[in-house]
Amino acid sequence: MPGTADLLVEPDRLAAELDQVDPPTLLDVRWRLAGPPGRDDYAAGHLPGAVYVDLDTELCGRPGAAGRHPLPDPAVLQAALRAAGVRAGHPVVVYDGGDGMSAARAWWTLRWAGHRAVRVLHGGFPAWVAAGLPVSTAPPTPTPGDVSVTPGELPVLDAGEAARLAAAETGVLLDVRAAPRYRGEAEPIDPVAGHVPGAVNLPAPEYVTDGRFPATEALRQRFAAAGVAADAPVGAYCGSGVTAAQAVLALHLAGRPDAALYVGSWSNWVADPDRPVATDGPPGH
Repeated sequence: MPGTADLLVEPDRLAAELDQVDPPTLLDVRWRLAGPPGRDDYAAGHLPGAVYVDLDTELCGRPGAAGRHPLPDPAVLQAALRAAGVRAGHPVVVYDGGDGMSAARAWWTLRWAGHRAVRVLHGGFPAWVAAGLPVSTAPPTPTPGDVSVTPGELPVLDAGEAARLAAAETGVLLDVRAAPRYRGEAEPIDPVAGHVPGAVNLPAPEYVTDGRFPATEALRQRFAAAGVAADAPVGAYCGSGVTAAQAVLALHLAGRPDAALYVGSWSNWVADPDRPVATDGPPGH
């Protein structure tokens, strides 16, 4: 069972590590669903030595039928990580603007790509600033890394697998979007409203607040209340696999490192008009 220290790092702890001879590699992955781009925030101030990595173009593939944030091309991802100074086996810390979503997707992507030594700065850039720690506007010049991307180190679901998990008598597929989107009452982004039939709604604010996670036991209890059993499969999806990556991180914190991500999520599901869409609650889990 992974410990919190293997997944999250607090600002004061990270500051101490950055004073070491061979500090962790820092990746700034600030991002917004609807602009302006995170690179502008990075230029205005970032953790000293941090390298900006773009979620849309470097950590994810091109949007299309596979979803708005599909899996990246391994070669493109490897080139981006090497350019950012990521070394094989060397610790990486990722951070975002505070909500924890893009940092969690970066964490998930690196873990999926075979780089296990990656943590999320708990609370992101705002937590670092609130702790009175230094901020820089100087662009770093990282030494190129040698990380090798080996895809498939974390479990993923495609549309068919997500449908089977949602329909299974045991196991649960979590839809972590806001309740009105789940119920089909509103859909501000994708062309069709509703959810995967059988999926259980657990909106992200119910297990994470402003990018910070509650204690492990509280997470376990919240997931258990949503039907996540200790010995049954669990997966998560959202609109495009970013918020759901944060759910997978929360499940890891709760002791479920086997949790699967439906990367394409709703944006992939509705790309096929033959896939069923539900607007009511699940039949029971």
